[in-house]
Amino acid sequence: MVSQQEVSAWHPAVAGVVEVFHARFTEHRYPMHVHDAWTLLTVDDGAVRYDLDRHQHGAPHHTVTLLPPQVPHNGSPATPHGFRKRVLYLDTSQLDETFIGAAVDRPELTDPGLRIRVGRLHQALASPGDELEAASRLVLINQRLREHLRPRATIERPPLEVTVAHRFRDLLDARLPDSVSLEEAARVVRAHPTHLIRAFSSAFGIAPHQYLIARRVDLARRLLLADWPPQAVAAHTGFYDQPHLTRHFKRLVGTTPGRYARSSRTSRVNRL
Repeated sequence: MVSQQEVSAWHPAVAGVVEVFHARFTEHRYPMHVHDAWTLLTVDDGAVRYDLDRHQHGAPHHTVTLLPPQVPHNGSPATPHGFRKRVLYLDTSQLDETFIGAAVDRPELTDPGLRIRVGRLHQALASPGDELEAASRLVLINQRLREHLRPRATIERPPLEVTVAHRFRDLLDARLPDSVSLEEAARVVRAHPTHLIRAFSSAFGIAPHQYLIARRVDLARRLLLADWPPQAVAAHTGFYDQPHLTRHFKRLVGTTPGRYARSSRTSRVNRL
């Protein structure tokens, strides 16, 4: 089968929605990565197979999938002809961190009513002038998600490992566009480099360099949707140059920064 892709992305004028992302992929496989937003996913054709927090899951076309922020996941087609999906990235004003544990335990939600509501929200978000309708639908969806994800008690981890890992993650987040060497991180966090890497990978299920690249690509997506040129985006997000950004962006998003930006402009024109 010839590899095919269709991508459409935009940032709607609705508080709480960071990005709308529609895509069709026949062969693209997402590597392990993280987002700083909630990922509300529906698959309209085919199915997606993914790992979340070291457990394998599937996203068939009749469910709603909710992936929490800061938890590593990947994704690949589970059917020979690939998949077609619609995604809403929701910021933490919609669901706070107390819901993350429940979402890790139950990312697939079999709820036909919720799926219909999500589909109608996508329709409203694609129609300029329907922002009030979209915001109203989002409120009802959040209420339903909270009913599914009543907070559970968090699993306690060894204090030292959590402290080291979280301090390292905070440093990476604070220095996102800049370079921070492992030696410098070890000095700041006050841990041996080997222990630093092992603590981070154990706590978050992803290597520090993978986490950093994923966060930089997330930032690049936001800037591209704000009409920044790819060359400026590469410089602002800590990539060496535009080809460096393009290589990692395509691996994580499934398309190049240029095509992603053009899809955003085309989406805006089509919705006028």
